[in-house]
Amino acid sequence: MSDIKATVLVPGKIHPRVLERLEGQVEIVTAPSGPQPSLPADVAERIRAVAVSGSFNAAWMDALPKLEVIANFGVGYDGVDVKHAASRGIIVTNTPDVLNDEVADTTIALLINTVRRLYQAETHLRQGKWVSEGPFALSPFSLRNRKVGLFGMGRIGQEIAKRLEPFKVEIGYHTRSQRSELPYAYYASLKEMAQDVDVLICIVPGTPQTHKAIDAEILQALGPNGVFINVGRGSSVDEDALLKALQDGTLGAAGLDVFYEEPKVPEGFLSLPNATLLPHVASASVPTRNAMADLVADNVLGWLGDKKVVTPVPETPIKG
Repeated sequence: MSDIKATVLVPGKIHPRVLERLEGQVEIVTAPSGPQPSLPADVAERIRAVAVSGSFNAAWMDALPKLEVIANFGVGYDGVDVKHAASRGIIVTNTPDVLNDEVADTTIALLINTVRRLYQAETHLRQGKWVSEGPFALSPFSLRNRKVGLFGMGRIGQEIAKRLEPFKVEIGYHTRSQRSELPYAYYASLKEMAQDVDVLICIVPGTPQTHKAIDAEILQALGPNGVFINVGRGSSVDEDALLKALQDGTLGAAGLDVFYEEPKVPEGFLSLPNATLLPHVASASVPTRNAMADLVADNVLGWLGDKKVVTPVPETPIKG
């Protein structure tokens, strides 16, 4: 049980279940999110933990002299300045594993929908066009005989790969280092993989190394029969290059769940018949988001009560 006197900051919005779990066990302080902290000094002095969904930078950390733990809602924690947290001895946690299945399921659904244009087909039916105009047009692509390359082979990437196996496609991957225990083909470079496959699934976190890694060169290598799927981070893609490739036929189709500047989506994508667009919903089911919220709360309460967390990120390990 956590110390009832402990104060927890929640900047901006977070899943309501986090607040429900913390209510009555700690003092909860809310504040608007933003690049600069906006808290009275006496309140900032009391805060020992933060539960956040989004960004939390060095300025916020430095405004909280007694901060011990930052519990991030999401498996990706690129919005948290984890390097600065480590320098201050602050533990950062995330929510891995509990969303792996949901994101992997959504990835497969997005891939099939992008290839077979199922949303457009349903719209054709709902608008009465099946009766007035006849059958929906044949989809230009199929999943049959495809070679799929995954950019990223972490927990979620491996779940996606397992789900792809029954579709009888060839599977390969590119990461910084080869995973010898996996039965899939390894590519030493992203470009080499893009040249050899015709479906590219991006599931890497947002880092300086992955920033706009999917550029015009990669898209051209994937080719006019190629399909690009992104369920990782929008920052991994040069959106201008992707839009142009879809418009001029350099790339066949794309399915996107994430964007560079969410929730803003470049206007050009909205009218493309070969783009399937989702509003960052890969993990957005009630059971999965509840599990993520529980993990955030468990990390906060575990640290405040027993100096233990369930899922610390590697950059801020708990020293025994």
